[in-house]
Parts: sequence; C-alpha cells; structure tokens
Amino acid sequence: MITGRDLTKYYGSIPALDQVSFEFDRSEIFGVIGHNGAGKTTLLKILSGLITPTSGELKINGIDVVKDPVGLKEMLGYLPEESRLYETMKVDAYLSFFGEIYGMKRDLIRERCRDLLSSLDLEPDGKKIGELSKGMRRKVAIARSLIHDPSFLVYDEPTSGLDPMTSRYIIDYLRELKAREKTIVLSAHNLYQVEAICDQVMILRRGKVVAIGSMQELREMFGSVSYSVYFTIRDISRLEGIRDYMVEAGFYHVRCGTIEEMNDITRTITSAGGTVERIESHYPSLEEMLVKIGK
Repeated sequence: MITGRDLTKYYGSIPALDQVSFEFDRSEIFGVIGHNGAGKTTLLKILSGLITPTSGELKINGIDVVKDPVGLKEMLGYLPEESRLYETMKVDAYLSFFGEIYGMKRDLIRERCRDLLSSLDLEPDGKKIGELSKGMRRKVAIARSLIHDPSFLVYDEPTSGLDPMTSRYIIDYLRELKAREKTIVLSAHNLYQVEAICDQVMILRRGKVVAIGSMQELREMFGSVSYSVYFTIRDISRLEGIRDYMVEAGFYHVRCGTIEEMNDITRTITSAGGTVERIESHYPSLEEMLVKIGK
C-alpha cells in the first residue's frame, strides 16, 4: 500500500504541492497528470526520496519515506525524464557499476544484466552508450532502474521523445512489470498511454488534487457517455427532425448526447425506411478532462 497524506512542498513562499493525498495498492500502475507546473515532477521526486516534503506523510509498503529514505532506496527504481547516462561506458559495464553500488554479487549482476538485455530487446553489440540511439539509451536507463530488482518504480515520462514503435514497446514492457507484481507511479504527457495502462489516475492543478480514480470513475466525474449512430437511407429528405448529420465513409452519422436521444433518433431512422448500421459509445478522454479543468 502506498499512502500520501496532506503532502505539501514549498519552494520559498510558493507551494509546488498543496495538501496532496492519495492511496493505491501494490502491483498497480498509478498515473499522475496535469499541465506544466502542476506539481507532477515535485511529487515524483518526493516519492523517490530525492526531496523532502515541507509537511505531510508518505508511506510506501510500510516504510516512512521521510524517516527512512535508505529503506526506500533499497526497493526503489527511479527513471527521470532525462536519461543522464555515462556515455563513455559500455552497457554491461554501466549496469554492473550500478549493481555494485547496490551491493549485489557479481554472479547475480551478470544474471540480471543478461535477463534485462533480453527482456528489453537490447543488443548494444559492444557499443558505448553514447553511440546508441535515443530509444536504446532509454532502454538502458530502464535497465539501470531495474538492476537490483526493485518492487516500487517511479517513472517520469518513460517514452518522452521516442518513436511510436519504441514507445509502444516500453508501454507493453510496463504492463509486463506490473504482471510481475511491480508497483509503478507514472507521469506522461502522452495521455492515451496513461489511459491505456493506469489502474488509477490523479489529476493535479497548481499543486492541488483536482480528481483521482479509475478511468471509469473519472469519466463519470467529467461527463457522461455520448453516442454516434451510423445509418443508411435511400431518401434522406424523408428523415424528419434530424438535421445535424454528417456523411462519413459511406454512412450518415449523427451524434447523441443521451441514451434517450439515441433511442429517439434510431426510431426516427427506422420509421423513415433507414437502417441503423452501428452505434458507438464515446467517453471523455483525459485530454478533454485537462481542457475542462484549465491551467
């Protein structure tokens, strides 16, 4: 269980976080989103033990992060937004270096390096880190965060600036880590990815929590479902009462705000001799939610 209570962080007189509270279980992916300046990175650094909150309480798997930062680091894997790597080192030497920092035995380090390179589809071919592509360097940074087999991962923009294929690979890899009972806190500007993999999402605005919950719960908070009705009809002029239709891929298409409106429209279509081909449901996206709350 990861629990934050009234976490507050001031930089001078400016509150970067203002009484932020949350709770989520082990083996979950917890997303943190918000506009620039919302406090996301500050929260992730507190969760990683890199900075201390001005006030509030944070417990991760029973460890009081403020009182026992060393205990946290033993189980923590942290991935900052920028992959700052030792570019003159080769990948295996780089990972071995961090394994030694964690006090791991050499045989275990070699085993972990082999497993991580295989699972991340990393083939450095003896190159130095500085000679690798951006996507491969990001994979190296992820491997570094996992070398000591931590149970709690804090990842800040894990797919930032990567091509679509590499981004998708990393998102799928995060799913695998969750299946291995890793707990992940994730921040990302790619809101589609957050929607796709997070069990819960917290939305921050100017250091305060605006909303928190599963995607279904957030959708219910920020707006109800709408519907798209796709239909065919020989004579559109016979369709009385429906004017705001569009033509899309050979079908007529009309949007409905409620299920009652959808039922009325489908009855009108069939009464006029038309055929309802399909009905699609639409839910508010995280992007739409952020637009609603503003900056």
